[in-house]
Amino acid sequence: MITFIISVVLLLLGYFLYSKLIEKILGADPKRETPATTMADGVDYVPMKPWRIFLIQFLNIAGVGPIVGAIMGAQFGTASFLWIVFGCILAGAVHDFIAGFVSLRDRGCSLPEIHGKYLGNGAKQFMRYFTVILMILVGAVFVKTPSQLLFTNFTPDWQIWIWPVIIFVYYMLATMLPIDKLIGRIYPIFGILLLLMAVFVMCAFLFRPEVHLTEVWEGLSNQHPKADTNPIFPMMFVSIACGAISGFHATQSPLMARCMVNEKQARPIFYGAMIAEGIVALIWAAAATYFFHDKADLCAGKSGDAMVGVIANEWFTPVLAVVTVLGVIAAAITSGDTALRSARLIVADIFKIDQKPIWKRFLVALPVFLLAGAILVYTFVDADGFQTIWRYFAWANQLLAMVTLWAITVYLTINKKPYIITLVPALFMTMVCATFIIISDSGLGLPNKISHILEGGESVPPHIAEVLPTTLSYSLGGVITLVACVWFFVWKHKKSAKQEVK
Repeated sequence: MITFIISVVLLLLGYFLYSKLIEKILGADPKRETPATTMADGVDYVPMKPWRIFLIQFLNIAGVGPIVGAIMGAQFGTASFLWIVFGCILAGAVHDFIAGFVSLRDRGCSLPEIHGKYLGNGAKQFMRYFTVILMILVGAVFVKTPSQLLFTNFTPDWQIWIWPVIIFVYYMLATMLPIDKLIGRIYPIFGILLLLMAVFVMCAFLFRPEVHLTEVWEGLSNQHPKADTNPIFPMMFVSIACGAISGFHATQSPLMARCMVNEKQARPIFYGAMIAEGIVALIWAAAATYFFHDKADLCAGKSGDAMVGVIANEWFTPVLAVVTVLGVIAAAITSGDTALRSARLIVADIFKIDQKPIWKRFLVALPVFLLAGAILVYTFVDADGFQTIWRYFAWANQLLAMVTLWAITVYLTINKKPYIITLVPALFMTMVCATFIIISDSGLGLPNKISHILEGGESVPPHIAEVLPTTLSYSLGGVITLVACVWFFVWKHKKSAKQEVK
């Protein structure tokens, strides 16, 4: 319990102290005009009140990640607390803030345009399509999750496909209509549900006498039920994404950069929303830690979204349980709609299609929805479809965060600002992503392949056969990270030499 309280305090200190340092480094200027005023179009570039923008940003980035991801990450033990706190303060919130600020300074440009400007045209072209695919995956995933929760908890007698249709129709409207007409009006309601949910869960484990949370100093060993195939590094750092750092967030920041009228709004909206999400993730990680440790029989074989129902029904009265589940549903829906909206805007940027006429918005959105619908059908038809999509979404999401960190590191370097604040997180996430892709079955699955080969080699000592695959995976991840680091400093040295010649 003490660890939880200290963690919340650290997250708040990160906002009140570290975010001010970042704002000073960026040089936020309250007198500088923003895209919302210079490029207002009544559709995407729409000036809005700061509190409303904050709520939209918070709900956009929250999704089910800081809930389901934190729950599944809590299986690893109290190490999850450390990742949420320090990942959020030093990496995730910085990532969201600077990516959003760069967009704010550059016409509210979409994330792949930022990648292209600072990492080159090749990176832009690849990240354009990579990001659109990721947004479509998010849209499909965040139809399935709330549909399943609504069906399981409220309408078990209905046909299960009714909820996906309803949510999908809402997504189409939210993607097509001006941002202040639908999203701007209903998000306060969703925001209240999400915050109430978090407060209920936090109060439950703070004031229930039987709840005991393991403290960090009691040990950071891997508590995962399948620890042999799920090492803390890198698995936990991908399982807990949205509560610590998530590439998806930086795709949402430009949406809000197009609605701000003052650069000073960037710190509370971008950095602040991430800290708020970190607190939500911490709350669910703490609750799940207790359940995994003290009520393991209730958790056996349960997925992350199923655990939401277990926790709500075990701790709360029926009414409070309903509000809690509705909060999770709201979190999912309010990320799925803006994910598909982001996909529309990125596609429009690629082909330079004006988005003011509604028929052109429909023209761009139609293929996005057709593909999202096909993926959604796959998640229902195939028994393992959802888990397959989620696994690939998880590492693709962190890969996007890594690329964005490198892009904003170059931005800081070019503008002669302290790039160390993003270089260290960029190197760390490079190691996480490289190692995960090598070690995970969702990527290369190298350990399993090597172990299979070694099983047939009688001359290989057992302890070597067991250690070699994981060691090799870490080594390859380290080599890739070192190459990225050397590449950056070589580029920096060449750039400095060119500037001296000029």
